[in-house]
This record gives sequence, C-alpha cells and structure tokens, in this order.
Amino acid sequence: MIPALLLAACLAAPASRAVADDDAPPARLADTGLFAPDSMQVAEGVIPFSPQYPLWSDGAVKRRWIALPPGTAVDASDPDAWSFPVGTRLWKEFSMGGPVETRMIERLADGSWRFLAYAWDAQGREAELAPADGTALPVAAAPGGRYVVPSRTDCLACHDGGGSPVLGFSALQLSPDRDPLAPHAEAPPPDAPDLPELVARGLVVNLPPSLLDTPPRIDAASPEERAALGYLHGNCGHCHAAPDANGASVPVDARMAQRVGEPDSAALVRASLLDVASRYRPAGAADPVIVRSGNARDSVLTLRMASRNPRVQMPPLGTALTDSTALALIERWIDTQPKTKETSK
Repeated sequence: MIPALLLAACLAAPASRAVADDDAPPARLADTGLFAPDSMQVAEGVIPFSPQYPLWSDGAVKRRWIALPPGTAVDASDPDAWSFPVGTRLWKEFSMGGPVETRMIERLADGSWRFLAYAWDAQGREAELAPADGTALPVAAAPGGRYVVPSRTDCLACHDGGGSPVLGFSALQLSPDRDPLAPHAEAPPPDAPDLPELVARGLVVNLPPSLLDTPPRIDAASPEERAALGYLHGNCGHCHAAPDANGASVPVDARMAQRVGEPDSAALVRASLLDVASRYRPAGAADPVIVRSGNARDSVLTLRMASRNPRVQMPPLGTALTDSTALALIERWIDTQPKTKETSK
C-alpha cells in the first residue's frame, strides 16, 4: 500500500523547452492525429483514459486521450517517474454545453514537450489553433459567459513543475481500485484501459509487480480522508511537491509517492501538511499554518481554496469559481484531525 501522502504528481522526463519556429504545429485539431481522416471519430490507436482524481476546471466536462507511436511503451520502472517515448501525444477536451477547447501536449524528437490549445467554433464543428498568448471565448455556460483559453506560459506554470508535463496518467490515477468518493470523478469510458490492461497490452512496461498485485490506492484513516488527500494530489500536487531537485521549495507536500518497498508512514502525511507554518500570511494572522489540526476555519489551505481573489486563490490559474464540493470535503477532513497543544485555539 502507498504511504499516505508523500503525494507525487509529476512524472519524469526532460523538462519542456521552446520549440523551433520551423517546427510549425498543426493549424487545426483535425490534423493532430486525434481523429480519423475527414471524421469526428477518434482515430484507431488513440486511447481514452480517465484519472480517478480529476482537476477541477469550473465544472467543465472533460475527455482525455493518449497516443503512443507504434511499437513504443511508457517505461514505468520508476513508479514515481514514468518516462514517455518521443512522439507521445495527449489531448484533453473541455466542454461546457459543447466542446470549447481541446489541449494537446506532444513529446518532440529532441525530448522536449510542446503545448498547444485548440478553440472550437460555436457550432462545435472545428477547432483551430489558439494564439500562443491565450484568448477568451464567449461561452454562455462559462463563469460570466467568458471561457479563457490559457497561454502556453500558463500551461507551463502547472505542467512544468516536475520532470514531465504529463499529469493524470500514472499508476495511482489509473488504478483499478478507484475511489468512490473522489470529487467530480467521471466514470471511465467503456474502452478505457486501466493499469493492469495497459501492462497486459504492452503499453506500460517495467511496472513493479507489487503495483499489480496490490492496486495503488491512498492509504488513509477513513474513506473521507482518502478522497480529501486524493483531491489534493490531483489538484495541487503538480506544483506543491516540497523541495525539488533545483532547490525550489513550496512548503506543502501534496504528492502521492508510488515508491515500492517503503514502510507505511502516515506521519509523513502530517509532517508535510498538518500544522506546518504558512509562508502566506493572511491579514491579522499571528501564526498562520497551512492546515491547523481540527480547525478548518483557521487553516490557510481552506482560506485560499475558498478565495477567488487573484492574489490569494489556490490554484492560482484555471478557475474562476470556488470548488465548493471539494472545499466542504477538505474542511470536514481537517476538522476531524486531532488537535495538539500547539494548535488548539
């Protein structure tokens, strides 16, 4: 079983770099390989998937796919650092009453990754490459009637926090032991392979056998804690991963380590999340902490989740609405944590 929240969100591969000007991206989504020629049907060999802990995006409905070049596979020999072959492509479609945007990331021949966004027309018939600096679309179902397509710099802010930009495609996210309480979880498409099937089909190789014998799951004290920590993994762990190899430090460890052979250590969860001093200091707070055991209302984590002030909110990008369902879950989980002398108020 996985230690309860050493949470590991980003998968390993060389960091993203700028793409040469002469390597022009396709101008239309139809030319990226997602669809069969002259069709809106997903192309043969493009694999749907659904992470059990999805990222909140103001209630948008999403579909996701991955395509690997023929004869290649994802190397999972390091369960916390999956390596994707050159030519890997992943797509994520956002719908609000119809498709509004499809994002694609692709691993190029030099090992770098590029990020593209395609904006759908109002009729949902075609999607064209969006400007590199982002754009806004009139979408009635979006907050304020305005849907924001991120810039490529914004994409990097979340996807380049670790060794690889690939998020949501990992042993934990694809585990057949899915969390029934995961907020906003979508049922996998009928043809979406889970972790064992990906291994059986030779699309994921070198995965430690123990992760097949015992499907990955978050080790937690209760079903509610499992869902709360899973939400933090899926929504926060790609940036909040404690000190990284370059010395950068974000003092919240919101990853889910999938290392094999380590003893169970719930204390590591509490050391990285509970009763840790916060660098962000709300006005009037004498000793702010990220999560104050037993007191959600006095925790910086919930304050920042609830806010949509651009200088306060978490996540800082990609949402205009507070995720009230997840916020209520996180508050219930914090309120159940035993208070200590140091944190009682």
